[in-house]
Amino acid sequence: MTNNPPSIIAIDGPAASGKSTLGRRLADALGYLFFDTGVMYRAVTWLALQRGMDLRDEAAVTMLAETTQIDVLPASKPDGRACDVIVEGRDITWETRRPEVDANVSVVAAYPGVRHAMSEQQRRIGQRGKVVMVGRDIGTVVLPEADLKIYLDASAHERARRRHEENRSRGAASDYDEILSKVRERDYIDSTRDVAPLKVADDAVVIDSDKLSADEVFEQVRRLCE
Repeated sequence: MTNNPPSIIAIDGPAASGKSTLGRRLADALGYLFFDTGVMYRAVTWLALQRGMDLRDEAAVTMLAETTQIDVLPASKPDGRACDVIVEGRDITWETRRPEVDANVSVVAAYPGVRHAMSEQQRRIGQRGKVVMVGRDIGTVVLPEADLKIYLDASAHERARRRHEENRSRGAASDYDEILSKVRERDYIDSTRDVAPLKVADDAVVIDSDKLSADEVFEQVRRLCE
């Protein structure tokens, strides 16, 4: 990589567009922190479940998000993690991946107060620099001053196909039509929500990955970093 790559790189895009794959590879190449902002919403969800809170109590969950400091740091263990997720001094990286978190995180992430609180924390971490931050509102809301903004796009059909193939390669049961329906539903929720909807930043570089391999997408972005 070049001697002076952009210090803050934002990668946005719809669900299953390949943002995390690209972001992690780019962060590894640059020696940067890879920060998928979804881990913060997972951390709040896990903590709320730990405390036996009613996740439908928006005020209580928002208060929890506002009063809990979450940190995201470079991976400290070679156990497959992309980063460390630290809450109240405790490493909860793998706890955030538990099935009960998967089942409830979308509820927590939809609360405006939670999104605002997490955006502030994401901004604090991002402004340290040397970071590749992945999400849906990084270039527009969290770090509008990012040095390089990428919007990674792909059609709903292509994103569903990739996820279907990924499931099958793992030997998991997979229904393409069901996946496509969920991808479209997530797109609708993300793009129509009142707070920080998914959209392309005015100064973002849009990459349509429908006909590109992961390697070709990475090479395009690597050249942009130079």
